[in-house]
Amino acid sequence: MAVLVTAILGRHHQRMRCFYVYIMTNRPNGTLYIGVTNDIARRAWEHREGRLDGFTKRYGLKRLVYFETFDSIVTAIPREKTMKHWPRAWKVRQIMRTLTGTTSTTP
Repeated sequence: MAVLVTAILGRHHQRMRCFYVYIMTNRPNGTLYIGVTNDIARRAWEHREGRLDGFTKRYGLKRLVYFETFDSIVTAIPREKTMKHWPRAWKVRQIMRTLTGTTSTTP
């Protein structure tokens, strides 16, 4: 019985898994970084603590300023790639809309 419950919960947990496209920065009007993860809290902590070598550590990108939630990595990755190609002004508008509570996802 315990094995069956574990299997059911395991499948349910996988269906409920969320993926996130997020933006990190180092200061207002600073450098922006866009990434994708399945655990936004862990990933933000890794950035803040400097646990990841590379671009975010080099530029001190420790502030999570924006994220979007997706049910599938298949939809999250194309969104990340799209956001990376949009102009900086659009990314800043998205961050500001989040702060003010309005929404829009087009450039």
